[in-house]
Amino acid sequence: MTHPKTAEHMINGAGLIENMLLPRLLHVTEAAAIAAAYQIGRGEKNFCDHVSVEAMRRMLNCLGMKGIIKIGEGERDEAPMLYIGEQVGTWKEDIEVDIAVDPLEGTNLAANGFPGAISVMAMAERGGLFHGPDIYMDKIVVGPQVVSYEKEHPEEMIDLDAPVRYNLEIVAKALDRSVDELVVVILDRKRHDQKIKEIREAGARVNLVSDGDLMPGVATAVRGSGVHMVLGSGGSGEAVLTAAALKCLGGKILARLVLPSVANDKSEDEIAKEKAEKMSRLEGMGITEDNINDVLDTGRLVPGNDVIFAATGVTSGSVLRGVNLFGDGDSRVHSLAMGTSGVVKFTDTIYINDKERNVLRFQ
Repeated sequence: MTHPKTAEHMINGAGLIENMLLPRLLHVTEAAAIAAAYQIGRGEKNFCDHVSVEAMRRMLNCLGMKGIIKIGEGERDEAPMLYIGEQVGTWKEDIEVDIAVDPLEGTNLAANGFPGAISVMAMAERGGLFHGPDIYMDKIVVGPQVVSYEKEHPEEMIDLDAPVRYNLEIVAKALDRSVDELVVVILDRKRHDQKIKEIREAGARVNLVSDGDLMPGVATAVRGSGVHMVLGSGGSGEAVLTAAALKCLGGKILARLVLPSVANDKSEDEIAKEKAEKMSRLEGMGITEDNINDVLDTGRLVPGNDVIFAATGVTSGSVLRGVNLFGDGDSRVHSLAMGTSGVVKFTDTIYINDKERNVLRFQ
């Protein structure tokens, strides 16, 4: 009988999706990342995203699964590839999965050569991922030490509606730090001016990012990353992908759907116009005026039990290094893959196109 904490026990405890698809998932994100890497710094964000989407779609359609995109590049009539509801995979196998994708998270970052762009995706069993609209989610993200602290102190729980200082004090206690040692990542948007002010008034440090708060959310669950909390409103798809990673790592996200017009404090007329345009689609996904303000935790965003997540760096960030292109089609990529079994893999992969001209070497 094996010891319950051995790698053997964890591997054998992995679900069908993790066992069968996680090894291939890296091929999908790495192909998308490499495709995008050839466009880094060229200033063409739409084309950079386009080549990444097409590479990811081609690779997804090689996988032996019945896949449905639940979080994608937009609604069917807004995106030609990887739209919400699109079927991918060979559809010749019995493995049925729901999929969340962002072939290039941080299109502006990649197009301008800035740090932090990634290719990312997650899968779960059918019904295992939140099927939500392509609007915003207001969120707070923390790591597993905070989750552990909450279990020991149920009277002190992270609260999406609480003052920023309250949440920072809980995180500080959980991490055995003072508030002024905490780093909070938040998108650099006017709608976040008040939150940024409150973070600084509480004594914590702010790390403003122009785009791409998904990997900072994952980083809250990685000790030594230097990220202790993520706050603010951003894409709902990114929130679901973050939740998938946290489901594997033990962290926590609280989120609430919010219309962009509401988040950006637009006029009542503009809010009414957006509601008229989008509520019918939202209602088709089960989102109504009565429940749109519900707080969604990690379990509601990712209710699945067999969840896998993979990300590959396009440009270097706090967790993943970017793609290195060596010429002749050769490249080197840095990726992260994990599942709910608790197995987490950081991989450093070299793709050698011309084995005679480009000999592998130690670095």
